[in-house]
Amino acid sequence: MITKYHLPISQIAQNFRRPKNELILIYFKYNRFMNREIFLCAINNILSGTCKEDCKFCTQSVRYHANIQRYNYKSIDTIVTEAKQAKSNGALGYCLVTAGKGLDDKKVEFVAKSAIAIKKEVDGLNLIACNGIASLEQLKFLKEHGIDSYNHNLESSKAYYDTICSTHSWEERYQTCINVKEANLQLCTGGIWGMGESVEDRDELLKAIVSLNPDSTPLNFYIPNPALPIKNRNITKDEALSVIKKAREALGEKKLLMVAGGREHIFSGSEKEMFEAGANSIVIGDYLTTSGDEPNRDISMLESIGYKVATSCNG
Repeated sequence: MITKYHLPISQIAQNFRRPKNELILIYFKYNRFMNREIFLCAINNILSGTCKEDCKFCTQSVRYHANIQRYNYKSIDTIVTEAKQAKSNGALGYCLVTAGKGLDDKKVEFVAKSAIAIKKEVDGLNLIACNGIASLEQLKFLKEHGIDSYNHNLESSKAYYDTICSTHSWEERYQTCINVKEANLQLCTGGIWGMGESVEDRDELLKAIVSLNPDSTPLNFYIPNPALPIKNRNITKDEALSVIKKAREALGEKKLLMVAGGREHIFSGSEKEMFEAGANSIVIGDYLTTSGDEPNRDISMLESIGYKVATSCNG
């Protein structure tokens, strides 16, 4: 008969003659190996390419004239139909994204109406809004109308942010994340790696993310575009794996750690390494202005390396 023993980690460390911190990491890696579920999230760009900000990493800015689809608000019927498709593809998260610096009255009303319509037609989706800088009042309004989470990325370290954007501040981004938590929404915040930043900048970005204690963290890896001022991506696969490992150790094992934009460019054929490093979530389908793999291809990939699609946000 197998009996479960509940010993203090210090006693276990002494028995096995291994440092306490090393045993904690082994324990976490074992749990991750045993719980081989990957959480899927889908993105819907419901207002595209109309942003007046000057973020040097973003094709949605009208300043750079990137060759992308630009359109006004999608119809709510279309958004609901696409939510149903995302759910059928295995997505547990469904993110409603709008271009622009932040929310205004029209935008917050439209996102709220979209959320109500989706919740009426589709069960089991965690609805995420990603609409830029937002006030506490606006976020409370979204929560009251069906939004579960709010995504607002810090993008870079505080020190590096002025290099990549001059039309709004890093502090505005950080305050929005604080507002999200005060509104009792789940916070999703991360950043973009590979935009010319230093290793020190990457570490400072991670520290800032951890300070917010987010529920989920998307790690994006920069995708160069000829129209954008940032011409090259300065991160390798091994460096990206190091970012994932550091993020997992800093955030803890219970949080969602998503590899989002740039996954196909950095980790194509090396997805197993990505998950072993600590990622437990990916985006399926297309991104905001770039194409992703077909959802069935991603699901086949997961199965081929011994993982399965999570069917509940509660694990």
